[in-house]
Amino acid sequence: MEVTTQLEKIVKLEDVDLLSFLGLNDANLKPLEDSFSAVITVRGDNVYIKGVKDEVEVIEKIIKEMIYVLNTAGRLNASDVETILDLTVQGKEIVNGKELEEIVLYTRRDVIKAKTPTQVKYIEIVKKNDICFAIGPAGTGKTYLAVAFAVSAFKKGIVQKIVLARPAVEAGESLGFLPGDFREKIDPYLRPLYDALQDMIPPDQLKGFIEKDIIEIVPLAYMRGRTLNNAYVILDEAQNATSMQMKMFLTRLGPNSKSIITGDVTQIDLPSKTTSGLVEVKEILSNVDGVGFVYFNKKDVVRHKLVKDIIHAYEQFGNGE
Repeated sequence: MEVTTQLEKIVKLEDVDLLSFLGLNDANLKPLEDSFSAVITVRGDNVYIKGVKDEVEVIEKIIKEMIYVLNTAGRLNASDVETILDLTVQGKEIVNGKELEEIVLYTRRDVIKAKTPTQVKYIEIVKKNDICFAIGPAGTGKTYLAVAFAVSAFKKGIVQKIVLARPAVEAGESLGFLPGDFREKIDPYLRPLYDALQDMIPPDQLKGFIEKDIIEIVPLAYMRGRTLNNAYVILDEAQNATSMQMKMFLTRLGPNSKSIITGDVTQIDLPSKTTSGLVEVKEILSNVDGVGFVYFNKKDVVRHKLVKDIIHAYEQFGNGE
């Protein structure tokens, strides 16, 4: 007969704000209670953990990480606890709190986090500014992280709506020759945004959000005349927005809203005599408080390793090398 080793441990909460540690109605303990069968009890300045030895030791480690994050970051919420739990179960350490700071979104399947120094800078700029421009080549995570920022803000209740927009500009093809009605014609342009959302939100839930217009994925032209309050607004492929379209998009922002604009100025599909709004916006908005810029390059490519080599080869070809 197998004997299960039981263990009880005590973690002291010295110099810890108990309310901040536990959260409202003990919300910060719920992820632990849902994940483990061990009994977790808080009495006075002590946390008592009783259960199977292996579980108790993992919970002890998680609680110590929670204390560390609270003391270094000055705050702790259930989302932070879920992230700490996930990292601990995977055998990862939170080093100087940086591991947690570099995480954008925690999902059931994965942790979406910064993978390059420029992506870390991207996170910092998005936190500090209500409008952020992310400019650089394909494969650097500009759009994917932008969508993750929006979903994270929505899940935390910071915003009530997500709007994702793209210019419906042909890249060597004509919309008129594509089959189907207008919605079917523009869907291929919006597909990368759907793909990113499907990685982050369960399918049934995402479908419900889209049906209720809590999440909108629309052509840029549909933004005209609107004011977006309490929303996270993303403009993708912004190099294909004209000057007037860029101004129109930027002036849609209402109270308690944030916006990220992504694009690659080397991939402009506008007519040759039309100025890209993304190209000129740096000069126009460089001195405006609350607007930030981050620039990616081929070193930041996080897709297949060949993508970086392909970008480099095209750069050499363009330079006549």
